[in-house]
Amino acid sequence: MSWYERISRAFVQAPVVPLNSRSRFVLMSDCHRGVGNHNDNFMKNQNVYFAALNYYYEKNYTYMELGDGDELWENRSLSQIIDIHSDVFWLLSKYRRENRLYLLYGNHDHSKRHCHYCQKHCSTYHVSGQNDESPLFPGDCYLQGLILKDTEHGNDLYLIHGHQADFLNSTLAPLAKLLVRYIWKPLEAIGVSDPTSAARNYTKKKKVEKRLTDWAIQEHKILVAGHTHRPMIGSSQAPYFNTGSCVHPRCITCIEIQNRMMILVKWTLRTREDRSLYVAREVLEEYRL
Repeated sequence: MSWYERISRAFVQAPVVPLNSRSRFVLMSDCHRGVGNHNDNFMKNQNVYFAALNYYYEKNYTYMELGDGDELWENRSLSQIIDIHSDVFWLLSKYRRENRLYLLYGNHDHSKRHCHYCQKHCSTYHVSGQNDESPLFPGDCYLQGLILKDTEHGNDLYLIHGHQADFLNSTLAPLAKLLVRYIWKPLEAIGVSDPTSAARNYTKKKKVEKRLTDWAIQEHKILVAGHTHRPMIGSSQAPYFNTGSCVHPRCITCIEIQNRMMILVKWTLRTREDRSLYVAREVLEEYRL
């Protein structure tokens, strides 16, 4: 199957969510939540992420995670990830209870493509200080694609992780997983970057981005992805958008959708004059639907 067919196939049975001028969505991807060790790239931004997630919860946004939420190539146990980042999953469970949560899978959490895996590992979780398990995502299945159906102007958004445009990380995902777990993970600990990753290999990143852009242009659709970790706002001529990631060195990025605007946002730590720290929201770029 070609990369073009893999992208198209992701939307064949994709759920459809209405989009209008009153909609409030926040799109994030590539959190790569780990087990709290030195390989957990999410740890450095966990407080910033939690502050942003809480902001969107209070502002009544629907949270959409476009894959690679959890790092299951480097780590075997999802339950350990949930336990380490239980505050995050507690807040996600609140989104879930209010039907404001949509979760896609990517290449690094490809195990979630199976509903039985999700039902076994994602239905409940242990809350510190409680004896019983609490509901997490009961009965939910992770998605390969999601469509936001514009009910006012027909500018539908097609959401995907983006690894479908990457041969090694889709068709050869089992091999890529072995390479990451047993070769690149220990090498990363001593500062060696994974050259097979679209997030770290510039040439590969450009190739994946070109394929995603070409698909959006040829299909005349607005495509929103993650995977490459490079945040991007597209245009009417090249309608490819990217949420970026939550593992940038000093910030996280996401795309907000509100009042028919797609807003690329950066969340980061800032310092006040009295040397106290705060989490700041910064608008980087906007696009009107």
